[in-house]
Amino acid sequence: MEYKKKTKTSAKIFAKSSKLHVHGVSHNIRFYEPYPFVVKSSTGKNLVDVDNNKYADYWMGHWSLILGHGQKNVKESLKKQIDKSWMFGTVNEQTIKLSELISKAVPVAEKIRYVTSGTEATMYAVRLARSVTGRKIIAKIDGGWHGYTSDLLKSVNWPFTEPESSGIINEEKIISIPYNDLDSSLKILKKHAKNLAGVIIEPVLGGGGCIPASKEYLIGIQEFVHKNNSLFILDEIVTGFRFRYGCIYPIMKLDPDIVTLGKIVGGGMAIGVMCGKKEIMEYADTVGKKKSERSYVGGGTFSANPVSMTSGYATLSYLKSKKSVYSKINSLGEFARKEIRKVFDGKVVVTGKGSLFMTHFLKDDITEVTNAVQAAKCDSQMLQRYHFKMISHDGIFFLPGKLGAISNAHSKDDIKKMILASENF
Repeated sequence: MEYKKKTKTSAKIFAKSSKLHVHGVSHNIRFYEPYPFVVKSSTGKNLVDVDNNKYADYWMGHWSLILGHGQKNVKESLKKQIDKSWMFGTVNEQTIKLSELISKAVPVAEKIRYVTSGTEATMYAVRLARSVTGRKIIAKIDGGWHGYTSDLLKSVNWPFTEPESSGIINEEKIISIPYNDLDSSLKILKKHAKNLAGVIIEPVLGGGGCIPASKEYLIGIQEFVHKNNSLFILDEIVTGFRFRYGCIYPIMKLDPDIVTLGKIVGGGMAIGVMCGKKEIMEYADTVGKKKSERSYVGGGTFSANPVSMTSGYATLSYLKSKKSVYSKINSLGEFARKEIRKVFDGKVVVTGKGSLFMTHFLKDDITEVTNAVQAAKCDSQMLQRYHFKMISHDGIFFLPGKLGAISNAHSKDDIKKMILASENF
C-alpha cells in the first residue's frame, strides 16, 4: 500500500504511542486505519509529517485555524507574550483585551467566563440553565455534539437510541429532538415543558454532518423555549467567527440567552467561552450567595491563561481589520461544494455553509441530508475511502469521515487540486 510506503517513520512512532496511550491517541477521532501519520510541523495550509510528506490540510486543527497554521501575526504576538511568561494564574490584561473584542462582536456576551475547552463551556452552560430555571431537563439535537460532558453525551452517534457510553447516569435528564423538523421537535418539548431547563443547539450541526439549521427551525424552537421560561443556548463553538466577524445568530434574528464559543476565538490555543445575558450570567457570581442560590462555574487552572488570550486577541484583531478574509474563504467554500457535486454527478450531497463543507455519498433511499439521521445513513465507508485516497495519493488531508474547513491560507488553486483528486477517485 502506498500509504505504508510513504509513512514508515510514522508507523514506528505510532507503534510507540500505542504502548503509552489508549489506542495510541489522545482524542478518539484522531485514529484511522491503518494508523495516523505523525506530524512534525505545519505552516500556512500545510502539514508535514515525520517522513517529510506534505499535505494540504482541510482539518485545520479541528477547524480552529481560520488563518492557517503558524499565521505571522499570531506567532509574533505569542513570541512577545512568552518572553513575559506563559502562565500567571492571576487576573491579566490580555483577558480583558480579548473580552472587549468578543463583547463588541457578540451582543449577547454581556458577561463572559473562560475555560479551556468547548466541553467545559457547554457543561457549564447546562449547569447555569438548570440553576436559573430550577429545572432539570436539557434538550439537545439528534447527532448534536457538545463535547464529552456527561450532561450532553446522548444521541450523538447513530443509532441515536443507544447509550453513548457506560458510566453515565441521569440520562433521563437529557432528551433529544430531530434537527430541522419543527413539528416533531415541539411535540417532544411540550411533553417535558414543566421540567425543561433549556435547549442547546448548534446552528450548523458540526460532527453530525456539517448541516445548517433552517432559520424557521431555530426561530420556532426559540419561541417555544422563551414562552416556556426555559433558556435558549446556542453552541457556536464551530460557527462563532467562522462565517463572519462575530456569531451567526444575529443574521438569523435570534435572541439566545447563552452562547458558547471556542476554536477560532483561541487562535489555535486551548480555550472555551461561556457568555450570555448579564442577568443569567450573574448566577455564576458566588459573592453573597448561599450554595443553593449560586451556579458554581469555576473555570480551571489554565482558564484565561495569557497565551490563549494573546493568541485569541491576535486572531480576532486580524479578522476585524481584514474582513475580506470572510468573503474569500466563504466563496472558496461555495466553489468547493459546487464542484464536488459536479464531479460526483448525483451520487453525493455536499452540505455546509461558508468555508465548511462535507461530502455525503448517497445510499439506499437517501436523497437529501438535512439532519443527522440522513447523514448517518449515507455511505460512510465510501467517504473514508475517498478521504484516505487523497491522503495516500494526493497529499491532501481530511480527517477521514469528517467535514473540511477552508482557511485564509488556502487558494482557489488548492480547491482545484482537491477537485482533480476527487475526479481521480
